Amino acid sequence: MSKHLLIVSTSTVYGKGYLGYMEEEIKNFFGENKNIVFIPYARPGGISHDEYTEIARKKFEELGLSVKGIHEFENPKKAIAEADGFFTGGGNTYVLLKQLYENGLIEPLRNAVENGKPYMGTSAGSNITGLSICTTNDMPIVYPPSFKALQLVPFNINPHYLDPNPDSKHMGETRETRIKEFHFFNDQPVVGIREGSWLEVMGEDVTLCGELSARIFEQGKEPYEVPTGSKIKF
Repeated sequence: MSKHLLIVSTSTVYGKGYLGYMEEEIKNFFGENKNIVFIPYARPGGISHDEYTEIARKKFEELGLSVKGIHEFENPKKAIAEADGFFTGGGNTYVLLKQLYENGLIEPLRNAVENGKPYMGTSAGSNITGLSICTTNDMPIVYPPSFKALQLVPFNINPHYLDPNPDSKHMGETRETRIKEFHFFNDQPVVGIREGSWLEVMGEDVTLCGELSARIFEQGKEPYEVPTGSKIKF
């Protein structure tokens, strides 16, 4: 079986509620894979794993899907082996990756997805699908053993990509400046996904979905836009 992923910029679009803007896409994505393991390790705002799982569980139950937090299993590796699919929520990418490494879950999760189990991530959960987490927007509040991520796609992700605001008086670095700094030292391409957009991965095909274009960064090139519906290749 080929891998199938939804790499989503954000869980919440203004005025739509938690995952409210892509309910049909989620139902279609998981299909008959009803028993989903939720990975709450990113802990947005420091909430507990139980609190975070309950948020996801409530939404997924509305969609006819069953969610159980990976922390609720005695053996998280066995949970991955027996799951029908995975959803990793947003929060702090460093906290998420550190916990995955400490629990020995990087390889089991990567292998499960490579072998066809559907994986959906939002924000931090999307960051970890790339080659590394070095283009996250999060503060490095903990130190994972490595910045290498699941490497399920051959590029890095920048969720919540923000364009410079010409009316702003802010004189600091833009998101584009930061990613260009990354390319002084690294050659991985970076896909900037704007709010409300996502990438759907089917095997080796990567398609931009949602209403907005994506911003693409490659070392030694000027950044460029790709419209929604485009296949993204490097």
